Amino acid sequence: MTADLLITDVRPWGGPACDLVVTDGVIASTRPATTHAASGPPAVDPSATVVEGRGRLALPSFADVHVHLDSTRLGLPFRPHTGAPGVWAMMLNDRRNWRDAEASITERTTSTLAMMIARGTTAVRSYAQVDVNCRLERLDAVLAAREAHAGRAEVQVIAFPQAGLLREAGSTEVLADALASGADVVGGIDPCALDRDPVRHLDLVFGLADRFQVPIDIHLHEPDQLAKFSTELILERIRALDLRGRVTISHGYGLAKLPEPELRSLLEQFREWDVAMATVAPPSALPTLLLAEYGVRLGLGEDGQRDYWSPYGNADMLDRTWQLAFTNGFRQDRLIEHCVAIATRGGRAVLGTDAPLASLDDRPGVAVGDRADLLLVPGDTVTAAVMDRSPDRTVLHRGVVVADGLQLL
Repeated sequence: MTADLLITDVRPWGGPACDLVVTDGVIASTRPATTHAASGPPAVDPSATVVEGRGRLALPSFADVHVHLDSTRLGLPFRPHTGAPGVWAMMLNDRRNWRDAEASITERTTSTLAMMIARGTTAVRSYAQVDVNCRLERLDAVLAAREAHAGRAEVQVIAFPQAGLLREAGSTEVLADALASGADVVGGIDPCALDRDPVRHLDLVFGLADRFQVPIDIHLHEPDQLAKFSTELILERIRALDLRGRVTISHGYGLAKLPEPELRSLLEQFREWDVAMATVAPPSALPTLLLAEYGVRLGLGEDGQRDYWSPYGNADMLDRTWQLAFTNGFRQDRLIEHCVAIATRGGRAVLGTDAPLASLDDRPGVAVGDRADLLLVPGDTVTAAVMDRSPDRTVLHRGVVVADGLQLL
């Protein structure tokens, strides 16, 4: 058998030990683990690279679908938090400080993406703030980080109007320039609470999506009924433009506070129009199992990472997976494994690069025919791996080892 790579003695999703044979970046076949086979292993091309699994779990690598690489301070001295409550006040605090960091924004985005990859993330959707103050400077830094790690991870970049589109003249033009300059997704934010003109805000966002033929990702921090109103306007535009499967709502905290009949009515429409959601696993998020009940594509992300908005975040999606399980109150193995599925292949479904999870017990990503984007990590079970979060990790992207022991290769 001709192979590019042989991964020996691993346990896909905690199952029986086996070897994975990888050809052209895809898992071509599996076989009983070499160390456990009663007779000698089947012949494999002797020129194939061998990765020693050492009995570790084999899981899909992580997909972080909600991260702000352009605001990171990871790796820099710890800085006391100076932000005031509210999106606008926090944005102004970031605006006052981000240029004065101890390293350039390109250095920071590139090094943080390196940390994420080393810890097991090989698919990313990152925001890049564009406004009349920074213009495309932050976008250019995220694009540079993507280029620096092009062989190690796939990165989608969202042109994100963090300051809104209507509060500062020229904001919409800058957003259009960002899309013309290489951004993959158009962002929106709090159409009612920030811009105070939801119809105009959403018309601009959806108009740019139509003009540039890109998907949409909208931050929604608004409280219950306001969030519901914004969501209804978003759904109106999805129906009018037939953007099935092209829109993600991030956060959506306020939706979790709606009366159950109102929330279920919205989720029924999410199912009909394939509206995805991204969470960063706060206690206030929509219940994960409720979203699974409606088949809503759900991905996980780390949000800002030790930046001017928050001291939290450490580039480790295994940590954030633990947080998703913890904030949902999960204890059963199957539910904690579902969190891992969300953080890996569920996120890729949000990115549009993989099929949605088929059920609560779907464990895709490590079968014949799957692309070899993998994380090898110790653990008696998948739940144990989430609880222990060992640094003994080997990360593969498209069948190539890109990191080992939390270090890039």
